[in-house]
Amino acid sequence: MQEIQGQLFTQSTILQDLKELGIESGMTLMVHSSFKSLGSWVAGGPVAVILALEEALGETGTLVMPTHSNDLSDPEGWSNPPVPSEWWEEIREHMPPYDPHLTPLWFMGIIPELFRKQEGTMRSGHPHHSFAARGPKAASLISGHALAFGLGEDSPLARLYDAEGWILLLGVGHGNNTSIHLAEYRAEFSGKKQIPNKAPLLVDGVKQWVEFPDLELNSDDFVVIGEAFETETKQVRRGKVAGAEAILVPQRALVDYAVGWMERNR
Repeated sequence: MQEIQGQLFTQSTILQDLKELGIESGMTLMVHSSFKSLGSWVAGGPVAVILALEEALGETGTLVMPTHSNDLSDPEGWSNPPVPSEWWEEIREHMPPYDPHLTPLWFMGIIPELFRKQEGTMRSGHPHHSFAARGPKAASLISGHALAFGLGEDSPLARLYDAEGWILLLGVGHGNNTSIHLAEYRAEFSGKKQIPNKAPLLVDGVKQWVEFPDLELNSDDFVVIGEAFETETKQVRRGKVAGAEAILVPQRALVDYAVGWMERNR
């Protein structure tokens, strides 16, 4: 029998790494994560990561994660992969409506998928761009999440901005940093375009396909923006959490910087 190689990580070692990175009790923290980046063996798996995060934040801190489900959308717009046009109506008819308790995440990873199921965690009502939160500020962060412009001013991203929250990129880079989308809504740049979106929702107990406006979002320059923010402001903290590269960023400062960057460069 071949022995497992590599380093063992535990809730306790992850907690110590989080503290050394600068995560403190009472913070409001948005986490983007890749569990597989943490290393070959974590005792307790992704549950240990969630518990370490919650322990680091303490009873006065609030943990937030994106729980997006962009696949709950009109099949006419699908491109990865597309489906035959003759399927569209049947898909629309049979696709279940968004349910914050049941609808799974789409390519978001195992950590937020488990977190949104944890007792006491709240999830917002947006069918594409929901967020889950747990802690004293959870309700104020995720309530009132508007359908229109789902990552804009009436979204948890804007409420995190108001709360002077932080972002933890755990094994992922700024390409996954959803908060930079808030800057897209706030910045004025050429090519900014409004588009229609649709999703199946329960309206008075009946499933309906509801249309709502949004922006045509583009994250292609997010890595460049994140790197420029780090170089120019020196406000980014880097370290290791288990085997993963970790980046801790003040959300408000990053969003403000990204607005200016987009207005100069897009």
